[in-house]
Amino acid sequence: MTLRAFLVDDEPLALDRLRRLLVQTGRVDVIGATTKPEDAVAALRSDPPDVCFLDIQMPRLSGFDILARLARQPIVIFTTAYDQYALQAFGVNSVDYLLKPIEPEALARALDKVERLRASAPLAQPDLETLFRRLAGSLHAPQPEYPERIASRLGDRLCFLDLDRITHFYAQDKLTWAVCDGKPYCIDSSIAQLEEKLDPKQFARIHRATLVNLAWIREVSPLPGGALNLRLKDPKATDLTVARDRAHAFRTLAGL
Repeated sequence: MTLRAFLVDDEPLALDRLRRLLVQTGRVDVIGATTKPEDAVAALRSDPPDVCFLDIQMPRLSGFDILARLARQPIVIFTTAYDQYALQAFGVNSVDYLLKPIEPEALARALDKVERLRASAPLAQPDLETLFRRLAGSLHAPQPEYPERIASRLGDRLCFLDLDRITHFYAQDKLTWAVCDGKPYCIDSSIAQLEEKLDPKQFARIHRATLVNLAWIREVSPLPGGALNLRLKDPKATDLTVARDRAHAFRTLAGL
C-alpha cells in the first residue's frame, strides 16, 4: 500500500529534492509539503498522513515544536543537517532519523521501517507532548555563531565587509581576496580558515582556491570532464568553476 506523506522543510531546495527522491521510490504519495512551520501544524491536524518527513531546525517553530502542537502523532522521520539530535530522535518508537543530504539507500531503509511499524501492533508510546516540548527546549542550547562581517586591511585602516554582500572569496598569489560590490578586498584569512569559520549554509568551497556565496548563484551548467560552471548574479555575471572532485558534493548541497 502506498504511504501518504507530508513534507516540512524551510529550505525549498531540500524540500524539492526530498519530493523527487520519494516519487522515484514508487512507494509514497506526497499529499502535501510546506516551508512554513505554521502551515504544517494546520495541515497535519486536518489530514494526518501516514508519515511526516520533518526538518528539526526551522525559524519560529522547530520540528519538535510542531509535534508538540499535535494531538495525534503521525509516524515521523526527522530530516536534518545536525546529527546531535540522532539519539533524541531514536528515543521515540515512532520516529526515524535521516541526516542531510539524504541518500536514496538511507531513505529506502527508513521507508522499510515505516511499513514495519504500520504492520505491527500499536506500540506503547511515552508522553509524546512532554517529550517533544523537552526536545524543542534543547534547541535553545548555544549553537555555533558565525560572523556577519569580515575585516579587510587598507594600509593602517580596517574596512568591514558585510558577508551577505560578498559574492565569493578566492586565493591568488598567496593572498586571499573577498569580492564585494564587484571589487576585490584583501583578507588576512586563508581559504581553508574561511571555510572553517563561515556558515556552511552560506558559503561553499567549490575549488581549493574558491569559496562561493550560495545566495549569489544565478545558474549552474556542466563543463567537460565533470566540473561545473556557476554564473553569479553580480553585475559582471561572474563565472566560477566547481572543481570536478567537488562537483558531487556541490550538487548534493544545492539539491541538484
